[in-house]
Amino acid sequence: MASCAVRGGCPSDYVAVSVAIFSMISLIVRSTFPFLIHKVPSAKGSAFWIPVIQIIASFNFLLSIVMAINFLKYEKSHWWLSCYVWAVWFEGPLGFGLLISCRISQAFQLYYVFVKRRLPPIRSHMFLPLILLPWVAGAAFIHGKKPLNYRCHLGTHWIIPVVSLHTLYVAVLMGFTGAIRHIEFRFDELRDLWQGILVSASLIGVWVSAYILNEIHDEILWLQVVSRFMLLLTASILVLVFFSISISQPLLSQISLRKREPLELKTMGQALGIPDSGLLLHTEEAVDVDPNEPLDKLLLNKRFRQSFMAFADSCLAGESVHFFDEVHELGKIPIDDPVRRIYMARHIINKYIIAGAAMEVNISHRIRQEILTTTDLTHPDLFTNALNELIQLVKMNLAKDYWSSMYFIKFKEEARMRCCGQEMEEMSGTIFQGDFPKITMLHTHNKPRFVNCLAGYCKAISHEVMNYMLEVGDGTW
Repeated sequence: MASCAVRGGCPSDYVAVSVAIFSMISLIVRSTFPFLIHKVPSAKGSAFWIPVIQIIASFNFLLSIVMAINFLKYEKSHWWLSCYVWAVWFEGPLGFGLLISCRISQAFQLYYVFVKRRLPPIRSHMFLPLILLPWVAGAAFIHGKKPLNYRCHLGTHWIIPVVSLHTLYVAVLMGFTGAIRHIEFRFDELRDLWQGILVSASLIGVWVSAYILNEIHDEILWLQVVSRFMLLLTASILVLVFFSISISQPLLSQISLRKREPLELKTMGQALGIPDSGLLLHTEEAVDVDPNEPLDKLLLNKRFRQSFMAFADSCLAGESVHFFDEVHELGKIPIDDPVRRIYMARHIINKYIIAGAAMEVNISHRIRQEILTTTDLTHPDLFTNALNELIQLVKMNLAKDYWSSMYFIKFKEEARMRCCGQEMEEMSGTIFQGDFPKITMLHTHNKPRFVNCLAGYCKAISHEVMNYMLEVGDGTW
């Protein structure tokens, strides 16, 4: 007991290390589950790299505790095993400091987007290094002064500034979270922030208690073992609770390891509860498409829009039509519902507008900057100028080819069949008596239309039968 309390390797130490390993495995599984199981495409920009940095910082933080507080027996014979590498740099700027700085960066984004209703004035890849600078400066100062003893403990007069720095960042995170507490978030962002604050504050309390007990009561060996066990256990809980997908990628937060049912929310519109988002209703009336009508008017019809979108995707140029579709969904959200409009607008900007976006649309730099520097993300005309530019491009590059494509021919055939189906349903009460159809009971002006519809159905059925026979037989039937 005496030996392991000082040099490490007690049974409780191995239990704590096992908990830390399990925590990291759970964190990695939780973060990669949507991409591996549901094949969700990965995001780009800060929505991707901030969660990745959180995972790296979590690993560094747990590893720094294991290496610096003698959980395992090893000889510190190399420079990279020294206390200053693990207890100063990996625990501070590369561990807890980086982890909470990522959280502050996310809270800063939420504050500007949902309270100020505009994109943050400084991008995350610039904001994060700025708020990390005090940690780097503090680590460099401690490294220069070298106050650590052989057990990687600071002197008593160093503990106050170190704890103050940890507490300051938790207070900053709490300040941003308090500023957005009145927002009715739909993806648990506020809950995740408060959880992170609660656990991080608890961790600091345990860390301070463990440090003081280790410093003051060196002679009480069991107390040293218990204190470091609690420190690593609390840190393992922190990295799990602190991580959240909802802030960076709200739609992915709907995919949970606890849900066994298949994923139903495939679009942001569906996740936000926009009426008829992504659905084709059977009751939707069939329309006769006139190629001479304006394209933007034709695209308002969902069936035509999806047909045109499929054609554009086949030409590897579908981002403009997808953009039109999502902006159309945004228009269904009432103006007096700013939170849902902001969610949808931010989703559209991240997916189509920012440079390097997954489906970046081809718009002018002026229009792009107008959107990115807007002072109101809920404005009804936020994407109007971008839509006008893209509609002109689509007219010149895709529309003419679509009218002569198989996609349009298929769309016309399906529209005609739906039209006939609707007419036959309307006539069904008059046509059928008993078990046999009586066409003679139809009015004279309805007979030709009914016969044409019936002929169309027979033609379609014979087409399907012929295709099936050619697939399963030798074609000689």
